[in-house]
Amino acid sequence: MSPNQAPTLAKEPTPAPDPGGAPAIRLRALHKEFGEVRAVAGVDLDVLPGEFFSMLGPSGSGKTTVLRMIAGFELPTGGSVELHGREVTGLAPFQREVNTVFQDYALFPHMNVRQNVEYGLRVKRVPKRERQERALGALRTVHLEGYGDRKPSQLSGGQRQRVALARALVNRPKVLLLDEPLGALDLKLRQAMQSELKRIQRDVGITFIFVTHDQAEALTMSDRIAVFANGRIEQVGTPAEVYERPASAFVAGFVGTSNLLSGRGAEAVIGKPGVFSIRPEKIRLDGELAQPAAPGETSATGNVTEVVYAGATVRYEVALDVGGQLSVVRQNSTEPPELADGRVRLTWRREHNFRVPENQGQKGLTDE
Repeated sequence: MSPNQAPTLAKEPTPAPDPGGAPAIRLRALHKEFGEVRAVAGVDLDVLPGEFFSMLGPSGSGKTTVLRMIAGFELPTGGSVELHGREVTGLAPFQREVNTVFQDYALFPHMNVRQNVEYGLRVKRVPKRERQERALGALRTVHLEGYGDRKPSQLSGGQRQRVALARALVNRPKVLLLDEPLGALDLKLRQAMQSELKRIQRDVGITFIFVTHDQAEALTMSDRIAVFANGRIEQVGTPAEVYERPASAFVAGFVGTSNLLSGRGAEAVIGKPGVFSIRPEKIRLDGELAQPAAPGETSATGNVTEVVYAGATVRYEVALDVGGQLSVVRQNSTEPPELADGRVRLTWRREHNFRVPENQGQKGLTDE
């Protein structure tokens, strides 16, 4: 290596998931109460080494409280936290091999970028030369190697976020915790940072646990997702599993946009009782009411009550003749359908009906 070349962070190879090995994070029967408020109500969760794992849910669902208990900022009321097989439930944050990146970056305004990144190493009394080399390597990892002398006020929001990442990564944590780190960024910058975060996670090969309320963000970035509601986990799975096979009515409605058919509408259209989920993009909309459904398809007629233009897509709200309402999403690249007095036929393949368990404790879906 040339004397003027900054070192990069050494990549730790991402181990293949080992069912018999210790997970990066293991939570068992985790509870947290604030007075009479139960914020977390019995969470069991395993996060594998090297995963980009997201905890997704609305405000007040318990996801941030779980993250804070993993970090050590909150002590559980009950249950346990393990890090790579080591019990850490009662340890202080500095005794755990984790680092946290927050939404507000928490950079020191009087320090330059390099000093901010070095700060944790200075607290640990790492020798100056090693401290500088590791800081330069961390900045290279986040593509900010030429910004060491700048103050945080001289950086954009995305650059400040990357400095916060470098400061966390320089400590070589086993797990990096990210608490809605992109929430303060505008849409285009947030999308760019999603790709950047995923690249960084692949490059350094450590476990990322990412908290967000943004469904698209979780689907785009994650290897697996845990969906939270009311202090509990509703479902854990890959983005495709969570989106295509929601394990509860809450997951179906919260992750993306979903239609739910129940009662007489479900019996009339699908032919059996229950609650069924159909994604709007799976439905075909046609003005030809007499067109019969093909084998393996489900069909229903109704009236268009609203048309919503969303740029790349157009959403149609349709009140079904048999009761209930469905949303249909069409790409804006095709000619709009010809509708006589707003009357339409909706058609979708039968395998796109998924029965949502009425018992919210039940996991899994039945294909119909």
